[in-house]
Amino acid sequence: MAVELDVFVGNTTLIDKDVYRLWLDGYSVSDAVAMRIDSGILEQTGASPDVLESDTMDHYRTFQMLERLLHSPPKLINQLLFQTPPSMQSMLIEKYYTFDEPFVREVLGKKLSKGTKKDLDDVSAKTAITLKSCRRQFDNFKRVFKLVEEMKGPLVENIQQNFLLSDQLAGDYAAVVFFANNRFETGKKKLQNLTFEDFAHCAEQLIRNWTLGAVDSNVDDMDVDLDREFLQDLKDLKVLISDKDLLDQHKSLVCTVLRGKVSVFTEMEANFKNLSRALINIAAKLIHTKDVRDFFIDLVEKFIEPCKSDRWTSSDISLFLTQYTNAARALDAFKHQALWDRYMGTTKSCIMKMYHD
Repeated sequence: MAVELDVFVGNTTLIDKDVYRLWLDGYSVSDAVAMRIDSGILEQTGASPDVLESDTMDHYRTFQMLERLLHSPPKLINQLLFQTPPSMQSMLIEKYYTFDEPFVREVLGKKLSKGTKKDLDDVSAKTAITLKSCRRQFDNFKRVFKLVEEMKGPLVENIQQNFLLSDQLAGDYAAVVFFANNRFETGKKKLQNLTFEDFAHCAEQLIRNWTLGAVDSNVDDMDVDLDREFLQDLKDLKVLISDKDLLDQHKSLVCTVLRGKVSVFTEMEANFKNLSRALINIAAKLIHTKDVRDFFIDLVEKFIEPCKSDRWTSSDISLFLTQYTNAARALDAFKHQALWDRYMGTTKSCIMKMYHD
């Protein structure tokens, strides 16, 4: 008796997102199996521990084979060996390049070199992130940095095109690349309360306003290197503190507008000249590489901490910096308005993000 059978053969690669997360987090097969058992998967599926172990090992082998393609995401999209839908491909890429906040705070601003990689044992112990996961995240930073550091064009777009990341994640990688290139100090004790999100916001502002790309879209490394001519010109702002008449006029204009509007008017009036000197001296020193690296610690030590000690609120800071910037434009003898706006617009944005009440 003839029997007709309908046979369907497929080669879709099955991906378990939970197992992928365990693999990305650097857990061994045995640890992953134990965690899956703890999650109650045996009761949910009726599977035996041996079947679960075999399933986990199969997934790990698949992920290890996918990893070389994940190093260059366009290759994953264009290959035919692993049949996965576009949504799954996007998930694999996005999760592979996602990084942990505690980890990135430990390496942000450091040179992405073998020396830093050797310190990952200490980073792993401090953050409780597995060494394997630390190495993956570090290698991802280094891979992205090496590929885009010499490219022309907007940094975020270059990262998106070459690594197929979401807007948010590409922006975060742009911050990592920018900080690594300029070696900004982020690890000192006084900066420990600042989050990666705080620094990423500042990086976005600096890239948008202080790099070569902010003035010329045809320059090599446009979004990675700071505009040295702009930094050189910032010394011209010192006239606001070296000229006593200008300094007094500036103070008078600011105090006249803010009287009755800020909760710390007396402190603001008394400390105006010190705060103004702090902001302008930070600007004037940015021509030196070391002072560029210390930009954030200088903002904290010379402006943010004095304001915090006098109990300024975020609203007080915002009102002061806005009027401080605007008042300089009204000084007839001050001839550097465009330079001033370019410096203070970015500096105010950074301070506001860094100032945690």
